[in-house]
Amino acid sequence: MSSDNSSTSTAATPDQPGKRKTVLSAITAAFLVAGVAWGAYYQLVLAKEEITDNAYVGGNMVTLSAQVTGNVDEIRADETQMVKAGAPLITLNGIDADLALSQAEARLGNVVRQERERYASVAQYDAVIEQRRLALATAQGNLARRAPLALDHTISGEDLVHAKQAVDDAKAALAVAQRQAESAKSGVAGVHLASHPAVLSARGDVLQAWLAVRRNAVLAPVSGYVAKRSVQLGTHVTPGTPLMSIVPLDQLWVDANFKEAELRNIRVGQAATIETDLYGSKVVYHGKVLGMSAGTGSAFSLLPAQNATGNWIKVVQRVPVRITLDPQELAAHPLRIGLSTTVTVDTSHGEGATLDQPMVASTLYTTKALSQPVDEAEKIADTIIAQNLLN
Repeated sequence: MSSDNSSTSTAATPDQPGKRKTVLSAITAAFLVAGVAWGAYYQLVLAKEEITDNAYVGGNMVTLSAQVTGNVDEIRADETQMVKAGAPLITLNGIDADLALSQAEARLGNVVRQERERYASVAQYDAVIEQRRLALATAQGNLARRAPLALDHTISGEDLVHAKQAVDDAKAALAVAQRQAESAKSGVAGVHLASHPAVLSARGDVLQAWLAVRRNAVLAPVSGYVAKRSVQLGTHVTPGTPLMSIVPLDQLWVDANFKEAELRNIRVGQAATIETDLYGSKVVYHGKVLGMSAGTGSAFSLLPAQNATGNWIKVVQRVPVRITLDPQELAAHPLRIGLSTTVTVDTSHGEGATLDQPMVASTLYTTKALSQPVDEAEKIADTIIAQNLLN
């Protein structure tokens, strides 16, 4: 029984080296095929792509601020809420603005009446000039009658002197009246009362006060989501004070920070794919290279690196490359500012420009939410002018 087992193992021994060689040959061939496949994949795919995971979602953060001074009475939106452009988000106490508007309207009416008096005084000065001319003519007539009598010694020489003095006084009074009339006319000549600069200035004060009343309601300039609300009820705010931010999530992009050596093949207009940590590889965004920053991230930092020192250490710099996003894909899978992404740029087509083209005469962003119906205020001011012109 033992002799049979030994003979079986002895018979199987010569076949093992052949199997071992076959296995080693198969493994070697597999490694060779894998190496060739990897080399082909690198040359055909990886060598024509630039990939970085140092990329983040960017977007506009519109800071909402008041245009007038006042205390906060109402807050109508809070963080994470979606608001529409033109919606009133904050209301300021409007008592002071209402009083200022009433005072401006009263000043406009007063200015119109004062200018009416000035225009009327021009006719009064013309009447005074006519009166002085008549007085001068009378004095000259008296002098003319007394001159022959003085030659005949019918009247005394003193009477003749008084007659000449009366003529001189009448001439001086006429000259004074003419200068006064010129001065009065210089302030009103060539312009209608309603178009007088003083009236227009007071009219502008009414429009400004009317706008201040309207601006007590702080409106959303764009549609988006509220973020970073810092305003509280009762807070006294001044023009320019940040109250909250609005983020329009339909205006997002990706800033991919590529290394210096990775930029040599990147061109404006090249296609790019973006994956986010939020959705993973299940959602792939498609975009294009919009442009590259004019400097590295460290160059625009708050404290730029001082490389002209004795302990200098070379650090690989990164340049932000802006990638646009497809609006339809963005609407289907919303993103948030600051999310981490992985960007892959297809560099197989390298005929584009490394810098963006010169700026064209076009508007990138615009809003009509802050426009005010000033024609309503103009009608109010014109009504005040007309009423004080007729009364």
